[in-house]
Amino acid sequence: MKLTKRVFAGTMESSDAYVEMEPKENGISLQVDSVVEAQFGDQIRASILDVLEKHGVKNAMVRVVDKGALDCVIRARVETAVLRGKEEA
Repeated sequence: MKLTKRVFAGTMESSDAYVEMEPKENGISLQVDSVVEAQFGDQIRASILDVLEKHGVKNAMVRVVDKGALDCVIRARVETAVLRGKEEA
């Protein structure tokens, strides 16, 4: 799957996550800013990369601002951004 445009999903509200994604060459670039970085940073990154892998995203710049969102919320926000940015057939 190829991203074709810059997209956003989520909000900056408490217990939510804001995802920004745009096309990029040469792999995945992931930036995570989380209020629970020390406790769950590795899990957050793993969840984001898992969703990208499941959708076949190989080249993207991904920025996530997490305000304490549950794992299912983070995954949903990333998936929403991927679907919004996918190449139209």
